[in-house]
Amino acid sequence: MSYTQIKWMILIVPTLTVGLWEYVRHTLLMPYLSMEAGNFMTPVIVFLISMTLLSQLFHRLEQMQEELNKERAENAALAARDLLARELHDGIAQSLFLLSVKMDRAEARQQGLAAQAEFKEMRKLVHEVNRYVRQAIANLRFQANADEKEIEDSMRSRIEHTAKETFIHPSIRWDIPDEAFTAKEKVELLACIREALLNVRKHAHADLVTVTGSGDALAWVVRIDDNGKGMILDPLQMKDRYGLRIMKERAQELEWQVDFIPLSKGSRVEIRKGAEKP
Repeated sequence: MSYTQIKWMILIVPTLTVGLWEYVRHTLLMPYLSMEAGNFMTPVIVFLISMTLLSQLFHRLEQMQEELNKERAENAALAARDLLARELHDGIAQSLFLLSVKMDRAEARQQGLAAQAEFKEMRKLVHEVNRYVRQAIANLRFQANADEKEIEDSMRSRIEHTAKETFIHPSIRWDIPDEAFTAKEKVELLACIREALLNVRKHAHADLVTVTGSGDALAWVVRIDDNGKGMILDPLQMKDRYGLRIMKERAQELEWQVDFIPLSKGSRVEIRKGAEKP
């Protein structure tokens, strides 16, 4: 029942009820009901009817207040995200870009092979951090500017969107319900999947990638498989795999397990929560 309907019923129903009661009382009940009893029952009837209708109105008003408070909290959170994105862009991202330019110039003036190799390694690290910061800015601004439908998109659609950002078109088999993740877990899991797909694009040279998710809120497994050149060494021990190290650290903060598994053709990144390794 809408607010307007409840309002009009509060105005009309008690009036009609009292009029009907007085008519019945004076035409049919006078021989059986004393004047004092009739006068006592009239306000009681009005009170009971009014409380019945007012309880509906109060319930509706409480719902509206809760929705308003929720909307205010969401708007405040979105405003904070947008402010953080601007601060990241104006501060850290610009500083990293300037540092990268200066390192490129310093490297150009170095003649020794050892110095050039060291500068190359540092430049890779700066570029990797810069990419993470800019991706964080994009995530923050995407959420801040998204409408309610985009915010409530399913994990499958978000994974598809993430895959497009990495220029990879994987096959997706996703059976984990969205209710299995908190808002923070969704953000962190998408970041891990994004990094795994970026690693496939940069290093695996694969033409087939599959993202699989299965489980529930208590235990789930996410696998990113590719048919690329595979792993010879542990990728975490390789010097240029900063993104994978950061991904593993993010997962460990949420008590997830991350494994890098070589396959007969290609490799697998496996992220698990509360699931035994098969």
